[in-house]
Amino acid sequence: DILLDKIMHNKNLTIRQVSLMTGISKSTVSRIMNREVSPSADTLERLAKGLHVRISDLIDSPYK
Repeated sequence: DILLDKIMHNKNLTIRQVSLMTGISKSTVSRIMNREVSPSADTLERLAKGLHVRISDLIDSPYK
């Protein structure tokens, strides 16, 4: 699972803010949050860089 919604909540960020911080469209951010799509490695990297977190912080997996 992608933990984007939890990170956004903890940082008090809106979808629009995440979009501006990462260069990822609002619709894509929303679809990732709603688990409609799984982000590519490139998208995960852009999210991590924009949100100032590690990629591993974005992923809930036993294989971190």
